[in-house]
Amino acid sequence: MDGEKRGSREPRNVLRAKYHDYCSAQVADLLVYMSPDEIYLLAHRAYREQGKNDDISYAEMVQVATEWLAERVALPPFDIWAEDYQKHPERYEEYFMGLWESELGQPSSDDEPG
Repeated sequence: MDGEKRGSREPRNVLRAKYHDYCSAQVADLLVYMSPDEIYLLAHRAYREQGKNDDISYAEMVQVATEWLAERVALPPFDIWAEDYQKHPERYEEYFMGLWESELGQPSSDDEPG
């Protein structure tokens, strides 16, 4: 591909699904590096910030920690991400977890690419 620009022209619903997949992968990567103790502390702090003091299960702790991280991780807005993805899809392939594939074959709200 000497001098040839590789790009992606996918329907907007597929781009949006890939964006959510990318964002989910970024947050999941952070969770993977956290110990159970760190998740426990983060989740309980976030839970108290919500004004709750009940005991929570480990699954609920992971959910609360995930939501807390998702609100604080600096991720690009969809339009900026989509523009860069369409120019350089190869930069993002390793971050997809496959969640976006459920949109393949689904009708788009606008059938025009991105």
